Amino acid sequence: MNEVLPGVLHWTTHHEGIGSDVHSHFAVEAAALIDPRVPEGGVDEIARYGRPDRILLSNRHHLRHSECIAEAFGCPIRCHEAGLHEFGDGPPVQPFRFGDEVAPGITALEMGALTPEDTVFRLDAGPGALLFADGLVRGSDGSLAFVPDWLMGDDPPEVKRGLTVSLRRLLDEEFDALLFAHGEPMAEGGHAALRAFVGGG
Repeated sequence: MNEVLPGVLHWTTHHEGIGSDVHSHFAVEAAALIDPRVPEGGVDEIARYGRPDRILLSNRHHLRHSECIAEAFGCPIRCHEAGLHEFGDGPPVQPFRFGDEVAPGITALEMGALTPEDTVFRLDAGPGALLFADGLVRGSDGSLAFVPDWLMGDDPPEVKRGLTVSLRRLLDEEFDALLFAHGEPMAEGGHAALRAFVGGG
């Protein structure tokens, strides 16, 4: 676990289910874990930095290790209301809506296009950060990208158009860092990188 922004920790684990590395975050002052998997040191490693009082999912597919972490800390799991159908058989997941301050200094913003509940979390930490679920990823070469076409359903070009509209709207937010569920963090220069990616200059 390493601090990528003031009070925001990041770690990488290998997700056996998808066969690739994924990324988790802990906003310590907000006491919020985002898309967590258990780090190498176990839940005790999380507790070294603080006690989380909520787990935030950026979409319904990112439950990851949330159940065991929620049990360890006695905290709720939250996901956008449009994704709650995924959890009809458990675990219990509480809803939020776009526009909600889901934790102190963290606001849920709409991404959509890929799935109705796909959420971008805006964090007030440092210069401001946007944390992406699956709507934007960062490749191993550091470049921004969309997920492969085969993950975009029946009409990838239309999904990409929807994602681009959302990303251009997000340029109005105050941020300079980009964080990802899939990809290494970009602690600075994120606003310019996102603008270039969507063709905004």
